[in-house]
Amino acid sequence: MIVAGNYEALQRRLQAEPAAWLITGVAGFIGSNLLETLLKLDQKVVGLDNFSTGHQYNLDEVQGLVTPQQWQNFTFLEGDIRNPEDCREACEGVDYVLHQAALGSVPRSLEDPALTNENNITGFLNMLIAARDAGVKRFVYAASSSTYGDHPDLPKQEEKIGNPLSPYAVTKLVNELYASVFARSYGFRTIGLRYFNIFGRRQDPEGAYAAVIPKWFAGMIKGESVFINGDGTTSRDFCYIDNCVQANLLAATTESEEAVDQVYNVAFGERTSLNELFGLVRERVAVQYPQAAQIEPTYRDFRPGDVRHSLADIGKARQLLGYEPAYSIAQGLDEAAAWYLRSLG
Repeated sequence: MIVAGNYEALQRRLQAEPAAWLITGVAGFIGSNLLETLLKLDQKVVGLDNFSTGHQYNLDEVQGLVTPQQWQNFTFLEGDIRNPEDCREACEGVDYVLHQAALGSVPRSLEDPALTNENNITGFLNMLIAARDAGVKRFVYAASSSTYGDHPDLPKQEEKIGNPLSPYAVTKLVNELYASVFARSYGFRTIGLRYFNIFGRRQDPEGAYAAVIPKWFAGMIKGESVFINGDGTTSRDFCYIDNCVQANLLAATTESEEAVDQVYNVAFGERTSLNELFGLVRERVAVQYPQAAQIEPTYRDFRPGDVRHSLADIGKARQLLGYEPAYSIAQGLDEAAAWYLRSLG
């Protein structure tokens, strides 16, 4: 895989000049992938997680993928972003914060908006305050494409958003507002990354709120029913995890004044319908499980709060951060399939 020149240069620079990083939500899907990459680059990493959605086995897998010396560079704190003291402890002596901890899922936020608010707004504010007080160089946070709400334009451009369609979307919009206010009021440097349907290794296929790609891999491997919400024409900009990791590291370390205190789309920049995605996943599972080639989806009602179509304009991230996604959806699914077939097969 050819990696973008900017990112390759950054990786060399980090290995030559290691920094101290904090990853919140480190035991989760995105957090554990950030951890793996940073440890392989010989960085010092503090991880914070309360295991509400993350898993110890994600950390165990990362430990098996790095050297014993690299693993010694990792300090794990079991704690909760809703507790200001945990946030303060985690931020001590840190150069960069990668804030991934949140309660995801539109349906979950509709069922329990108060819990979503507690984690995604109160927890976010606790982390902002702790990071500001600790004097960290940069606070990079997981924003969301849900912020575009009912705005009809495609592709989605950062400056044009509509009305939020779920409590989850409200919390992610409030994160951006708080980050902007902290920049203006305290000169605190933040960057928000609006994730578009990130997928890949260690994404949890279990539970009512699991994302579609791991759920489909698990269902097809086990020969279970595979569901599509709606008629399958709904489309998304699916983005492989390594593209997301690249964006986080570029955002944390950019030296461009113009690039900070901004939000960016993190995506591949292409649209795939759920029907097309179903065929791509089935094709890869069928290589090892030929019977999967006969599986057809079961269609059911659209989910409340879901947008019908999503596609990112990634021009701003390309221009200001040097972001260049290295994996298309097909290439990402090849990588993800290898992991799911090995882990679930």
